[in-house]
Amino acid sequence: MTTPQPPSPARRRLVLAICSMSLFVVGLDTTIVNVALPSIGAGLGVGTRGLEWTVDAYTLALAGLLISSGALADRFGRRRVFQLGLVVFAAASVACAAAPSVEALVAARIVQGVGGSMLSPVALAIVVNVITDPKERARAIGVWAAIFGASMALGPVTGGLLVSSLGWRSVFWAGVPLIAVVLLLTARYVPESRAPRPRGIDVPGQLLLIGLVGGAVALLIEGPHAGWTSPAVLAGAVLVTATLAAFVRVSLRRREPLIDVRLFRRAPFTAAVLGAVVVFVALNVTLLLSTLYLQHARGLSPAAAGLVTLPMALAATVCAPLSGRLVGRSGPRLPLLVAGASTVAGGLCLTPLHDRTALPVAYLLLGVGVGFANAPITNTAVAGLPADRAGVAGGITSTARQFGAALGVAVAGGLVAGTGAGGLAGASRAGWVVVAGCGVLLLAVARVSPAASPAASPGASPVLADRVAPVARS
Repeated sequence: MTTPQPPSPARRRLVLAICSMSLFVVGLDTTIVNVALPSIGAGLGVGTRGLEWTVDAYTLALAGLLISSGALADRFGRRRVFQLGLVVFAAASVACAAAPSVEALVAARIVQGVGGSMLSPVALAIVVNVITDPKERARAIGVWAAIFGASMALGPVTGGLLVSSLGWRSVFWAGVPLIAVVLLLTARYVPESRAPRPRGIDVPGQLLLIGLVGGAVALLIEGPHAGWTSPAVLAGAVLVTATLAAFVRVSLRRREPLIDVRLFRRAPFTAAVLGAVVVFVALNVTLLLSTLYLQHARGLSPAAAGLVTLPMALAATVCAPLSGRLVGRSGPRLPLLVAGASTVAGGLCLTPLHDRTALPVAYLLLGVGVGFANAPITNTAVAGLPADRAGVAGGITSTARQFGAALGVAVAGGLVAGTGAGGLAGASRAGWVVVAGCGVLLLAVARVSPAASPAASPGASPVLADRVAPVARS
């Protein structure tokens, strides 16, 4: 039997480029929609609550299915699931662009999230399978992170230009041509692969996780409108609590649970998951409040609003690879301290919001916080774990990030719901306090993070596990 030859260097680079394009589309869609929200609200005649669901429908589907999509790809073929994700994402994008109502848009966004859950984790698993040399793989993950940062940077500006010139529906068309190219290239150049021993599919855990995440965010979105003491909201809180208890019970009894809750017995892991949540709470509170304030209160066009927030995305793009190098050299504590301090400073700069607030400086600080946070958070989550559990830990932190994104939108929307343009600055101040508080929590996470790189400790998990295995399974 002939042993298959490993892919040539040119083929490996091509596979990396193909898979990176899918990540670019997912990252672009995240920020490109935020800047279009006021135009979507005006076009479909919906208020803040409808806009919250427009963002969170996508994020909740993504958060709920990330781990299961990775397990399905390991079992049935990564290329096959990746191609299915591309088709689903493209079809849902077209449905979003053609949506006649906010209900249709939210439904299409859910389907888009389902497709997105099959893209970024599965694509990186393909890259990890093709690029086996540790040094080359580390460089590939650096390229991966830079492309994601570039997509975030281009999202607000691209979205603003599209909305200003072609209307809000055009933002959902933006990624469709690129997806078509990726589909063609995938069929031609990406090899099929499966895990030697794929994990089982935890169906009860998956259903309970969707109910838990969706129920918690629904309470935050609907609570301000229905009243926190209303019978419906109180009943919802009881149901969410019961779902959490059932999820923990099911996870403890299964041999291969969707989320291994035993990992939460480790203080650094629990702190890292909390850190993943608060970073994306801060980011999404910032994106939603800034979009509404700049376009409604300041009267800026979508394109101008995108340019104002550009320092945040650019800082995140530049700082992400710097953070990865710092983690490898000195451990996660220092970059987490930088992330926490920058987030606190950025939130405090925006708390006394008025016409003379130095917005670019505040957004730059918040971008530094986001850029420096992600690598050390994942590193803290997997530090000390054996390799076969690092992927699961990374999957949990990725899910926590998406949950934090949905939570941030719900919190920000609840703070400004029903507020007119003249009151947005005042109503958003509590949101900026939340952002600063997220920075304080990051500083607390830094205190329980390893002070030195795990690579420096014999027998500990290598730093490469942070850069490859967790993301590949998340």
